[in-house]
Amino acid sequence: MAREAHRAPRGTRDLLPEDLILIRHLERTAHRVARSARYSEIRPPLIEETRLFARSLGETSDVVEKEMFTVPGRGGSDSSYTLRPEGTAGAARAYVQGGFPIRAPFQKWYYLGPMFRYERPQKGRERQFTQFGVEAFGSRDPRLDAEVVDLAVRFFEALGFGSELQVRVNTMGDEEDRGRWREALRAFFAPTLGERCDDCRARFERNVFRLLDCKVAGCRERNQGAPELLGLLGSDSAAHHRAFLSALRALGREPIEDPGIVRGLDYYTRTIFEIHYPPLGSRSALCGGGRYDGLIEEVGGPPTPAVGFAIGFSATELALGELGLPPAADLADLRAELGAEVYCVAITDQEREETLALAGELRRAGLTGVELDFRGKSAKAQFKEAGRLGARFALVLGPEERAEGVVVLRDMAERREERIPRAEAAAALAARLGR
Repeated sequence: MAREAHRAPRGTRDLLPEDLILIRHLERTAHRVARSARYSEIRPPLIEETRLFARSLGETSDVVEKEMFTVPGRGGSDSSYTLRPEGTAGAARAYVQGGFPIRAPFQKWYYLGPMFRYERPQKGRERQFTQFGVEAFGSRDPRLDAEVVDLAVRFFEALGFGSELQVRVNTMGDEEDRGRWREALRAFFAPTLGERCDDCRARFERNVFRLLDCKVAGCRERNQGAPELLGLLGSDSAAHHRAFLSALRALGREPIEDPGIVRGLDYYTRTIFEIHYPPLGSRSALCGGGRYDGLIEEVGGPPTPAVGFAIGFSATELALGELGLPPAADLADLRAELGAEVYCVAITDQEREETLALAGELRRAGLTGVELDFRGKSAKAQFKEAGRLGARFALVLGPEERAEGVVVLRDMAERREERIPRAEAAAALAARLGR
């Protein structure tokens, strides 16, 4: 009786060589865009203490309440550990633990890597997903907010998204502003609270702002006419918002003020934003971010301003597919890496070990994409395989060549051959490949 085949956990997928072409293109684009503004890469661990996320994201956030993969500590420890559901909290913890608030407060960082959320899997949403994030610490300057937004837009522009990209912005104000807004929202929602979903009723006392972020259609309808924070801002927050909008325009970005944007995590203050691409319809939101001036203090550091964004690759891949992007030419070099540059052909079985040694010499000389046959194929089949892999050259070794200490160098495209000394094969290939 055949055993049941194992499958990847629900909400995860294998990234096979062909799939990684697009993923590596996204990663390469992220590195290039981040480094263009002198952001440095960091790599925090995949797991953190659970309490870090409870403190930073908020006990009432969907992430903490419903979406975290958490395991208890061992050996009687009271601690538990969670696979990171997002990157900002870990970056903030690393900033504090590394002593940066004292020795080098201004830091511009970015990260790329897997995140984990226990969500219902659906198209463009997975339980393990790759995220590109940017975090800038140590400055309240609204121009830094604008730089971060501009980086997010430039990432999508570099992938081929057109001029329809939109920068939608709002502000969460400061704590005093939110206090006034909190009371105004409670007064607005209280008369119809019984008509809202269970989550909204539970959040009314704990975090009334979350009602604005509810995805239930009936609740969203009841949000129409809710008080907006912009009209309740203090002078400092209002001045910061105006300067942020001005800085965006200086960078050539025309912001769209959208009071409906309310980020779902507790740590946001002042600037919040989303990048949208309306041609995608209901899935137009590409990324989000904002300022979180209280987070560093929340995770144990001194008061330190910060701003950032996060982009999920799963939704980005889906959007690219719908738009027919990227152009094939943008992936040509990555696709070429799946093929071969040089194929070592053994004419008879007696040359098979010698072709292995020859391939080893070429690789040690720094050549890449060096391949040979391991399945006992005939010489004719080996040449066919070399063509299928897109090899530019074949090095052919038969009884006659082995006896004379030479190899045949065949240009696969031009179908031209020459005999060269075996000892000069690596140098000859390197010269022809421009290495």
